[in-house]
Order: sequence, then structure tokens, then C-alpha cells
Amino acid sequence: MIREELIQDIEERISELRQEEKILSDRIHGLEDLLKQTKDCEESELDRLADRFRDGIFTEEITEGERPIPEGHASEKITEGCLVIEGGAFRGGAYDSGVLDCLMVNDINFQCVLGVSAGAITGLDYMSGQIGRSARLNIGFRHDPRYVGYKALYNDKSLVGFSFLYDTYNEIEPFDEEFFKRKSRRFITVATDMHTGKPAFFERGKCRSIKRAVRASASMPLVTKPVVMNGVPYLDGGCSDKIPYDWALEQDFEKIVVIRTREREYRKKTISKAEKRALETVYRKFPDFVRSATTSNEQYNAQCDDLERLEKEGRLMILEPKTPVTIGRLESDMEKIKALYWQGYQETEDALDRLREYLA
Repeated sequence: MIREELIQDIEERISELRQEEKILSDRIHGLEDLLKQTKDCEESELDRLADRFRDGIFTEEITEGERPIPEGHASEKITEGCLVIEGGAFRGGAYDSGVLDCLMVNDINFQCVLGVSAGAITGLDYMSGQIGRSARLNIGFRHDPRYVGYKALYNDKSLVGFSFLYDTYNEIEPFDEEFFKRKSRRFITVATDMHTGKPAFFERGKCRSIKRAVRASASMPLVTKPVVMNGVPYLDGGCSDKIPYDWALEQDFEKIVVIRTREREYRKKTISKAEKRALETVYRKFPDFVRSATTSNEQYNAQCDDLERLEKEGRLMILEPKTPVTIGRLESDMEKIKALYWQGYQETEDALDRLREYLA
């Protein structure tokens, strides 16, 4: 499975580079032609050629997907309630980060944040108050093999390079540790205990390393090495609790907002026989984990039904895509990733009045 994913990623990257090569080649030929004209032209022609150069290089039309990612820092204002963030690899990373950036821009900074898998990774930047940081990472470095690809596999035994995520990218855009660690807010992530097959919740300040717990939460089965903490191996929180809103209910939060990364009507199919066999073979020493992982789709569908009921009862509010999400977990099409980010941002902006009314 790792081989197939790697081959597909390499082939897609080669195709993208060839397209980029053609675009660059055309631009170079155009500039070479412009350079020749500039060397040979009369003095009176220089202004026209200068305008042509500036128009061709600096004023290209910006499409919706190329809008500048918002920057800045969230305020210290605290919004009472718990925010629950669903994952979904790059699907979750794109939509979640759009929603979270819009919340920060509009001064909605939840007191408590609970993220699973990719939702936990984007939740880190929401807690650090760094607007646009997750989006700049995913959009700018999706094709960096240290982040996703063969170098990540070599360095971290994972399709996602956590060494790059936590260390290398931190040198490019430093993570605001001081803001993240403020005691006025809580951050929790969930991973699956491989011995019991049940969700395990880790809270910043109450566990040895919250970032290691986030890594466990985002470690996909079959393609990632389990993360061991206190002698216990853990994998993807989504294997046991894909949308962990029950935790927020049990904590008696009056206001709960759930970010979903699929449209309301979406339901998962039963796990395939091939994937079930793979899980049973690879994790034969962890039968309870296999049981949870192979039934997690049915649990997810039940959660979706329950969430709709709870929202109708006014117990929580859901922020979710309004149209079907078609990008994959390891999506490599950058235009799709950008579009989903802006979809999350815009749909949250459209829901602000309803959200503020719910939170009041």
C-alpha cells in the first residue's frame, strides 16, 4: 500500500513539474524575445517595451484560488464553549484551516478545542493564534517530500513528515508557543489505544507531550508506524472516534460547535474486505484495535445522525461543507486544496450571524 501511494505521488509530481516546465519554457522564450527587442529598439520604443514587461510579469490576474491567505494574529479574547474539529488528512486540513482562520479573523477564539487527526494538527495553529499558518504549510509544502512523500517515510515512518511539521517548518514560520500554552484555554486531542481499541484523550498540560499525542492522533493505520506513549501504542483517533463530540457533552459544555469536513448527507461505506484483511493481518496482535478500526465507518454514520438530532435540539451547532467534497485524503491537486480552504473560509463567514446568535 505504501509502495502504491509513493508511486502515485511520484508520477503526479512528475506530471506537475512537466506542466510547470512548459509554462516556464514559454515564459523564458517570451522574455528572450523581449530582451532582443529591447537591445535593438529605438529610444522611443523603450517605454512601450517596459510596459509590456511590467504587464507580463507583475500584473497577472489573480484567480479565486490565488487570493492571498490571511495573515496576522488572533486576539486574546476568549469565546466560551468547546470547538470539536473533525479530521480527514488533506481534506480536513484544507477545510478546517479555512474555517479556523475565519473564526480567528472574526475574533472567535474558543475556550476549549478538541481535534482529531488533521483536525488536531490545524487545531494547534488555531490555539497558537497564527492566522493562515496551517494554510501556508499545506498549500506551500504539499509536494515537499520531507512533508509528504519518500523523505517523510524515511525520516518518520509516516506519510506525513512530523519532523518537518514540528521542526523544519517551525524555522520557516515559528510556532507561537507562548500563546499556545496560555492557561486560559484548553487543547485536547484523541488517539486510539491499540490495546483496547478505545479512544484516549490527551490534554495539553496534563500529558507528557501534547504534540506527540497529536502525532498519534494523525497516524493513519497501515501506512504509519504506531506512536508509543508511556509504553502504549496509539494510532489515528479516527479509528475509534472520528467526531469526538461526546467528550464535549460529557464535560457539560453549554455551547459546542462541531466542524465537519464532509457535507451533511455524506455517509461512509462499509470497510472493504481487502482493507479488513490487511488490518487483521498487520495488527493481529491487537484484536480490539482491529474491531474498532473495521467498524469505525458504521460508528461514524451513527455519529452523523446523532449530530443532526443534537443540532435540531439546540444542543450544538455544526459548521460543514455545503457541497460535496471531492478531494482525497492525500490530495495532490493544489487548486482543489486551495478551493476547499476558501470554501471553508467563505462558508464560515456566511454563517457568522447564526454562529454568534448560537453562542450568545
